[in-house]
Parts: sequence; C-alpha cells; structure tokens
Amino acid sequence: MTCQKTSHTFTKIAFKPLHTNLFNIVLISFFLTIGCGNLYSQEIKPKKTPLPAARQSDKSKKASKDTTKTITDTIKIDSIKPKKAFLDGLLKHNAKGYEKIDKKKNTLTLYDEAELYYKDIELKSGIIILDYKNDEVYAGRIKDSAGILVQYPNFKQGSNEVQPDSIRFNFKTKKALIYNSRTEQGEFKIKAEITKKENDSVYYLKGARFTTSTDVDNPEYYFRTSKVKFVPGKKVITGLTNMVIADVPTPIALPYAYFPMSEEKSISGIIVPSYNDSNTRGFSLQNGGYYFALSDNYDLTVLGDYYTNGSYAMRFESSYAKRYKYRGNVNFRFENLISSERGYPDYSKQNIYNIQWSHSKDSKSNPNSSFSASVNMGSSKYFKQSINQANIGSSLNNTLSSSISWNKTFNTIPQARIALTATHSQNTQTEEINMTLPSLQASVDRIYPFVGKDGVKKGLIKNINLQYNLSGKNSFVTTDSLFFKPQMFDNAKIGMQHSIPISTNFKVFKYFSASASTNYQETWVTKTINRSFDSDLNTVVDKTVNGFDAFRTYNFSSSLGTTIYGTFKFGDTKKIQAIRHVMRPSFSYSYTPSFERYYDTYAIDATGATYKDYTRFENGVYGQPGKSNSNIIGFDLSNTFEAKVTDKDSTKTEPKKVMLLNNLNFSTSYNFNADGKTTFALEPIRVSGGTQLFDNKMNVNFAATLNPYAIDNSGQQINVFNINNRGSLFRMTSANMTLNYSFSNKNDKKDENKQSERNGGRSDDLFGTNTDLNDTRKSQFTEEDSENVITEFFNSKLPWDMTMAYSLTYTNTKRENKISGNSLMISANMDITPKWKGGISTGYDFVQKGVTFTQLRFERDLLSWRMSFNWTPLGTYSNWNFFIGIKSGMLSDIKWNKRSASNR
Repeated sequence: MTCQKTSHTFTKIAFKPLHTNLFNIVLISFFLTIGCGNLYSQEIKPKKTPLPAARQSDKSKKASKDTTKTITDTIKIDSIKPKKAFLDGLLKHNAKGYEKIDKKKNTLTLYDEAELYYKDIELKSGIIILDYKNDEVYAGRIKDSAGILVQYPNFKQGSNEVQPDSIRFNFKTKKALIYNSRTEQGEFKIKAEITKKENDSVYYLKGARFTTSTDVDNPEYYFRTSKVKFVPGKKVITGLTNMVIADVPTPIALPYAYFPMSEEKSISGIIVPSYNDSNTRGFSLQNGGYYFALSDNYDLTVLGDYYTNGSYAMRFESSYAKRYKYRGNVNFRFENLISSERGYPDYSKQNIYNIQWSHSKDSKSNPNSSFSASVNMGSSKYFKQSINQANIGSSLNNTLSSSISWNKTFNTIPQARIALTATHSQNTQTEEINMTLPSLQASVDRIYPFVGKDGVKKGLIKNINLQYNLSGKNSFVTTDSLFFKPQMFDNAKIGMQHSIPISTNFKVFKYFSASASTNYQETWVTKTINRSFDSDLNTVVDKTVNGFDAFRTYNFSSSLGTTIYGTFKFGDTKKIQAIRHVMRPSFSYSYTPSFERYYDTYAIDATGATYKDYTRFENGVYGQPGKSNSNIIGFDLSNTFEAKVTDKDSTKTEPKKVMLLNNLNFSTSYNFNADGKTTFALEPIRVSGGTQLFDNKMNVNFAATLNPYAIDNSGQQINVFNINNRGSLFRMTSANMTLNYSFSNKNDKKDENKQSERNGGRSDDLFGTNTDLNDTRKSQFTEEDSENVITEFFNSKLPWDMTMAYSLTYTNTKRENKISGNSLMISANMDITPKWKGGISTGYDFVQKGVTFTQLRFERDLLSWRMSFNWTPLGTYSNWNFFIGIKSGMLSDIKWNKRSASNR
C-alpha cells in the first residue's frame, strides 16, 4: 500500500480573535515606545544611515555643534510576526449535491461527487467536511437510493494515489488516519484496515495485505501482517508475515519481512537458490546468488550452483547501456562437473565454460566510427553437458563463432577506411579453433583518373577507376585443450596483402553491359618452408624459415550481360491474364597466368631420381601462388516468372501480380587449360531455384548438380562425357529440396527464441524452446500484446500457430542412387483454453525410420502466478522440468522448480 503524502489542503483563514489580539499588541507597543524612549520590545541595532537633522541658523549651528547629538531612528519592524494563515495556496472545490458552510462549527461540507483541489492534492469523494476550527478534513462514502455505500474517496498527491473507505487529516500536526486504504507501490498492491500517517514520509499500517494480484480486494494470494512500517517509494518493514493462498493461510511465514520499493533504480539483493537432486551428482542448491544494482548504466548478477558430490557452477551476467552511446551485455559461465564418486568406474571430472558478449554502438554518437562485438566462445561441449542449459538447438549446432570489430572512416578526398577485427570460429565436433587476432582491413575509395571536369563518367575510358586495399592477418589454428596456451601462439601465421584493382564498365550495342578488370596483388609473409628429403629419417621434412618473403600475382577478368523481357498474354477475360518471364544471361572470362617462378623441387626418396614441385609459400595465411594457367569462360542464366491474374475482389480493376518463381538459375564454366586428370574442362551445371506459396507463407527451395562426365567402375570421374559412355547427357549427382511453412490465426508471430539463436541454435522452435534454468519465470510461448478475451464459447477462437520444415536430399555421386536424407519437422502451439497453453515440437526421419527430437510443453496462467511443464521424452537429451511461481520479478524467489536428474 502506498499512503499518499498529504499536506496542506485548505485555504488559510484567519480567526477574528487573532485579529483582536494582534491589534492590542501593536497598540501597547506603540504607547510604550512613545512613553519610554529607552524601553524597547527587543534589542535593535542602530541603522547604518542616520536621519538628517533639522535646518538651523548659522549661529545656532556653531553653538550646537558640540552639544547636539545625532538622532538615530530606534524604531524597527515589530518582532512579533503575524500568525500564518490556515492555507497558503489557492483552494478550489465543488460538489454536485450541495456546498454548506456552518459558521458556528466553522465547517465546510461538500456532498455528492465532492471535489477539492489544493496545490498538488486532489481529493474526490462522496462527502468532504472541512473543519476550520480543528484544522482537519474528513472524506468518506455516501449511500445511494438502495442504501449501498458508493463514491469511495480518491486521494491523489503527485504520482501517489490512495483509495480508502474514509480519510481524516489534521493540517496542524500533519497526521492522518486512513481506513481500508488501497494503493500501489511498483508491482505491489497494498490494502490496510487502518493507516496512520505519522509525518510526510512515514506511515504505520494495521491489518495489511500485500499482493501483486490485479484485484487487491479479492486476490488469489497475498501476504497478511498485523503491523507495518511503510516509507513510500523506499521500503516496507513488517512484523510477523503469513502467506495466504485462495484465502487459506499457509505454513509459509516469516517473523519479519523487508520489501524494497525504490522507484528510481533497481535494488541490490539476494537471489534465493532452488533445491534439486541428481542421480549422478547428489543433492544441489541451484541459481542462488546476488544481484548488484551498481548504477543506472550497468548491473551485475552473480549466480552459483553447488552439488553434494563436489560439482559446482558460477555465472556472471551483466548488462550495460548509455543512451545515445552504446549498449550491451556480458555473460560468463563456468562449471566444474563431477560425475559419480571417486573410485567408481564411471567417475569423471571436467571443467567447461562459455563466454558471450554483445555490444553495439549508436551510430548517432559518431557517424565516422563504430565498434561492435558478438562473441560466443568456450568449451565445445558446453551446451551438450551444461547442468543449467536445456537448449537443444544450441546443443545440435556444430559451430561457435565470434567477431569483434572497430571501423573508422576518414573524411578525406578520396575517402579512406580502416577496420580492425578479431574473429573466432570453433567446430564443436572436431574441437578445432580458427582465430584471427587481429585482422586489418584498409581501403581508399575509387579514383577516376580520366573523368572530365564535368564529372560525367561515361564510356570505356572515363569509367576507368582504381582502388587500393590492404589486408593483414595474424591467424591461429588450435584446439580446445590448447586455447590461449603458449603452444597456440607458436604456430601463428602472419601475413599482409596489398591489392590494386583497376576496372571499367561500358555499354556495347546499346543493350549489353560490359565490364573489364585487372587486379594486382602483393602478399607478404613472415614464415616460409624449405622442403627436402631426410635420408636419416627416410622421410620428407619441412623446415620452417623465419623471415620476410613475398610473392606477386595478377589476373584479368571481363563480363558481358543483358536483360531480356518476355510476356505471354492469354486475354483479359482469362483467370491468368499474362505471364512475364525475365532472363538475365551473362558471360564471363577470367585469366590467371602461371607463377612457376615461385616453385622449387624436392626429392621424394633417397635415390634422388624422382622429384616433385612445391612452393615455399605453402600453407600461408593468404594461400599460395598458382602453378597452372587458369583460362576460364563462364555462363550464368537467372530467370524470374511472374503472372497477372484476375483479382478475386470484383471492385478492383487492376490485375493481381503473383510471383511464380522468385529465381531459377543455371551456371557452369569451361576451363581451356584443364589437364583432364586432376581438372576437367567443363564444370557441372548447377541448377537452383525457389518460390513462395500460400500468400508467401511457404518457402520452397531446390537445387541440383548435373555432371556431364562419366565415372569408371571404381566410381572415379573420368575425362569422358557421360553420353559417350552410353549414358544420359548429364548425371544428376546430387539434389535437394526444402520446404518451410509457417501459419497461424494469430497476429504476426514474434521471435521469442533470441537467446537460442545467439547460442548458435535456431530462431524458431522446431528444436523446442530455449529453457534457461537461471530464470524459468519467462513464458515458453509467444506473449501476445493484448489479453485473451474470454467469450461464452471460447472454441469460436482458438489461437494457434504452426511451423513445418521438410527436407529431401538425393545422392548419386558414385551411382548410389539413394535418398540420403528425408525428414519432416513440425512445431505447433495452441491456446487450449484462455488460461492453458500447449505446444509440441517433433519430427520423423523417413531414412532412419525414427522419431526425431520431441518436446512437449504446457503452461497454465494462474493470474499472478505461472505454472509450466516441459518434457523431452526421447533421446540423449530426455528430461522434464516443472515450475510454479509468482510472475512478478520482485517476488521471483517465491517459486518451486523441479526437474529430472540430468543424463549429461
């Protein structure tokens, strides 16, 4: 309950007796001053400026010069201050019934929809009585024609509001008595039988109840206490407090309770842990810790778990933000996992960790500079073995990646840019980590050296432009066990690459767009190799040579393309009026010479009779120069198909456009310098396409690879066309198709699986919802903006949504001719009743003939409470989790959470 701060509420009125006393006091003071010049009402300091003496004659001036003293004014403002008026502000009042003044009792009565306004105070009630004699005001209810009490008082001061049965306030003592008051403080709603306002900031309550329920008169639960000290906006301190659920007292009681109620910022406090047990780790206390509200710009949450077998976990979570500058959050998780007991065969011990950091800078703070971070790194097995994460999508992900980048733009002519980036890519299956720390990118904008003074870039010559790019890398390849250990830095690869691309574009025969470009590259490295045959070891060895070295390459490329439009008309009276086909064919040519001068030879055996070529730049951070010529011509054709159909709405005169195929692409290339052994002249034709159906709710994508070459009996590709080997024109070596369909009768479905996506999982719930066991108060389902309306026949509207994904893969690389992948996954959520929600994520693998990941989830809205059940019945990650607790974050520690023993 928030008892509002009541202050002066009424107009100041001076009583007649006060006027009489004041007059007598002034009169007596006047006569005493005249009669006795040396008698003062109080000690008065002489004025600094004396009164001027009366004019005298010249003779008298001289005679009285030594004998006459300067007369000073000894009369000052009277020290007795008049009594302050009853009210020192403007008072407004009105009533629908009547306004009555009783001069004998010195009261003002306002009746029926009475209103009184004074300074920042608003008082509305059925009846308001203002007592001038006792400096009090009273407000209460009145009875209607049926004898029912109506028009409850409503007292509002500033942002605080109280709705009692009656209120009595004394303006002189600043004390008040409030009966059956109802108020709100943050998420709390408070009702008290009697409230005593001691002063402007302290209230005492008797027979109070606290709840977060929307209905404070009939709550589904509340905390009952007999004595309360209440400081609005700061705290509530109670005596013996008992929890009551559905008007039934529970054994849950506290000898005293403290509720922080600051409205300015978050309050630091203890996070109560939850109890659990595990078959392999024993009993545990989980997710206990402390929340630090460090400032308005950042905070810190420290959480921990402890198991009786010695396992423990620590988590540090912090969010920070500065308006118009930046925002972000940092999460660090560490777990020391012990399974079974020491001495048993299934005993194991390991440490796993995960670091996540997200940072974004507001572009308005500095348009020429930006800094961003998206970090997700740690142990490869963290999401598979964590005791505090039930995130299947993240567990099935095979890659963790991170990126931290800083960019700066220099407003020079031409404009220049520089970027520093640190990247990280981690394969959770092989536990291999690829990292650049850092990577440098710099560039200077394009320069058009042949453009005229008019600035028009038109034609082959005027469109010639050049650019300068610089790239530098410090690259590492390591594993989980060596991450950030000295061995990791021993194999660092450092390099830098300069490139100067020169290009131009122009029109050919009006309808064709042509372009030509050449690129010069110079690569610097700090390590090379010297390969030779070691006769003692009888093997080929590579010796690392430290020192600066460089190689230079260049290439040439050109392209020619156009756009062809075609429309097939069927008539305006037809259902399909026309089909529009857009083709974009393009031809490209690229040439890269051989750089044999960077190659040497080495003996492969002790005889020294057989040699092979190698380059000392092998395994460099920017690759190695090519040995063979590359003389390739390429072809690419993209198509789109669009139809005009008669609109179902007869009021519309224009036809409706429907996309038939978003894209249908064909691509291949021919290498004139292919040797027919390791490389083949004609590349396989790649076909890909996609479209959207059912009002863009279903996405359909397909792809196929058509190989023109035949294979031998061992399944190896040979330099013979398949049609010349008594086969078809092409061999379909692979094909795949995916369908994604999302539909519902709700509004647009919101993405509520952001954390799963950040962990590397999916943004949808095909692999179930992300369950962060640190905070199970959050709903597993999409939260609607508006509350469900309970109608007489609820089944007239059953909110639901459904997501379906189908994948089909065909493989025929070595004449397998088989379906290698064929699976269907479905996720559905539905409001079973206005308060019950249910959902399922499941699927079926038609190749393996088994059910894929399956999750069942249920949730019950208990008004101020929430109950949920999450069950994964099958597979390695089978588990269940039950939760019931108060939704309010202020009372998040009042919960019961039970989950199955972890199998991980």
